Amino acid sequence: MPIFTIDAPEGAPPDAKQKMLKEITEALDEAYHIPDIRGWLREYPRHNVSQDGRVGAEPVRPVCSLEAPELVSLDAKRKLVQKIEAAIAVLIRQYPLDNRWINEVFSARSIRSSGV
Repeated sequence: MPIFTIDAPEGAPPDAKQKMLKEITEALDEAYHIPDIRGWLREYPRHNVSQDGRVGAEPVRPVCSLEAPELVSLDAKRKLVQKIEAAIAVLIRQYPLDNRWINEVFSARSIRSSGV
């Protein structure tokens, strides 16, 4: 089962959170076709986040962690990342994701021993 976690600054309206979680779930379902996709949104106040060792640094950027089978197709990876980025942008438009996130999602966090 694919599992994702979004760590983000607090304060987004409930309808934006619901939309983001739904869109990420739909993107994962389209990419993997595996039932029981689970997602968590963890929100943090600015004073509980450190960037480069500075507490309360601006801007606080969202982080997406994904535990799922590795996608073989580079195009499928790109499409999934684009959909996840677009979903997160709905929640927090002023905090763009860093392009380095793409490599982390599909290398360090992939489950390589999946039967899919």
